[in-house]
Amino acid sequence: MRCASPAFVRRVLLAVVSLSCVAAACGNAGHGAETFYRGKQIHLIAGFPVGNDYDVGARLLVKYLPKYIAGAPAVIVQNMPQAASVAAVNYLYAQAPRDGTVFGSFSRNIVNDALTGEPNVRVDPRRLIWLGATSHPARVCVRRSDAPVKTPADLFTHEMIVSAGGASSSLAIVPTVLNKVLHTKFRIVEGYNGMGDSILAAVRGESQGVCASYGQFRTVDQLIREGKLVFLLRAEEAPIPEIPDVPSIFDYAKTDEQRALMRFAFASTEFGRPYAFPPGVPQDRVSVIRKAMADAAHDPQLLAEASRAKLDMTYTPPEMLERLVAKLYETPPALVATIKSILPNEK
Repeated sequence: MRCASPAFVRRVLLAVVSLSCVAAACGNAGHGAETFYRGKQIHLIAGFPVGNDYDVGARLLVKYLPKYIAGAPAVIVQNMPQAASVAAVNYLYAQAPRDGTVFGSFSRNIVNDALTGEPNVRVDPRRLIWLGATSHPARVCVRRSDAPVKTPADLFTHEMIVSAGGASSSLAIVPTVLNKVLHTKFRIVEGYNGMGDSILAAVRGESQGVCASYGQFRTVDQLIREGKLVFLLRAEEAPIPEIPDVPSIFDYAKTDEQRALMRFAFASTEFGRPYAFPPGVPQDRVSVIRKAMADAAHDPQLLAEASRAKLDMTYTPPEMLERLVAKLYETPPALVATIKSILPNEK
């Protein structure tokens, strides 16, 4: 048998060493992902005021999240509610650390806002690393029992005053879209600090109603049971199981274009209460947090606590959010241009 040449032996040894280094690197990467969060603090940038349904949902989620992350890091909520969460998502996208120690919760409308070129939204949603979402919200409008508008049909002949936050807060989206697409007669009074203040305005008689996510009315259940506040309409085509008799505003659309415009404007409800990392976070840490979020959202104790609080914590996986973003970015430019003329143009 011929002996191998020294040069051949050297090549073999180099190959073995290289393979060993690759294997070691892979092993260390996996080990690093498992131990990275030990002793760390994770910050959740919440883009809404304390007590808002986004904030309440975020605080419930992070209460259980450390249980499912190796090393059980502390998770701290930092509220950044300025400009209806635009400040939060801009910070997350451009300034937050990209090491997996900061993630964010922000308005479900951000993707639509970015796509339609809202000037203050400096985010490309396709580059965000989506972690998952909780809740499947449905938008509704509620009226005072003594409001002159009693049915959706009345909105075409009578003015209805609704309280809201900023021009493009979620509280203003529904009445703004319905005014511009269907020519309803909502009068939107802005400047209230979120859902709580807007509801108080209706209770005090400063406004005649509020449009918001169905789950946000959980805090005024008693007023609804007593008939002081009444569901007027849903901004969804499908019935809402808990209130199946509430009529859909889609029934009042007269053209396919009107329906298409409303579907685009209200598509953001499918994002629920979304969570994301900034671009550039290492993939192994993304995997750790995605799995932890899914596990926490399905934790029996979390679900029981959410049920007692009447808080929707229905989980949506990150892959679904990625598909929703991609689908919205396939919207024909002509339709996007029309939407830009309909939605509020500033935060």
